Amino acid sequence: MKLASIAAVCIAAMASAATAAPVNLTDWLAVGGGNWVREADNNGVKQTVNGLPAIFHNNENSQGKSLSGTIEVQTTSDDDFIGFVLGYNTGDLTNNDADYLLIDWKELTQNFFGTGLKGLAISRVTGPLGNNSGAWAHDPANNVTELARATNLGSTGWAPNTEYTFDLIFTSSLVEVFVNNVKELSVNGSFADGSFGFYNYSQAQVRYAGLQQDVLPPQPSAVPLPAALPALAAGIAFFGLMGWRRRQA
Repeated sequence: MKLASIAAVCIAAMASAATAAPVNLTDWLAVGGGNWVREADNNGVKQTVNGLPAIFHNNENSQGKSLSGTIEVQTTSDDDFIGFVLGYNTGDLTNNDADYLLIDWKELTQNFFGTGLKGLAISRVTGPLGNNSGAWAHDPANNVTELARATNLGSTGWAPNTEYTFDLIFTSSLVEVFVNNVKELSVNGSFADGSFGFYNYSQAQVRYAGLQQDVLPPQPSAVPLPAALPALAAGIAFFGLMGWRRRQA
């Protein structure tokens, strides 16, 4: 392939990455033990109570998309779980046949229903998510199987009154999680489609804001390319997307 064609591939990927749109939370649904308070512009939400597992999710399939924004625990009270769900469908919180991904981040290690470890992790939920060792200790006997812990934050808790940026990439075979523009999780598998959502368990005053959603660039064509080019183009596109979002904030 000529250099001009290679450049065109990279430019097209960057153009696709610059189409992120603000998320309107008007139609998002709240389930479980939370109290989700939308902000006036419907682009941010705060979960205000210390309660049972709680999810606030959109009502559409989200595979092939990315979700970005900020997350912050706006209190020094408590040390429990904040995070996200991917592939969640209405009713899954109590569904025996649920199959979705849970990304949770705990401030401090604590023994309650088993040992809840501090740090950021991704797990697969395959049944009801209750107030038990599943949600707390990632216990497969209670429907939660941990898949991976974060590269840098796997044993590092979140800090109170500290705003973090996040970027979630969700496809049928790949999930990636970036915190402050650093890739923390990259998991391959076969994942069910469903919603993006926010998740809290036993943690109050958690704010999600500056939310933007984008459609991921299409997969590269089968045209033979130099071995390193697809990774280069994908990297340029993704960091172009994140840089554009930060400039819009």
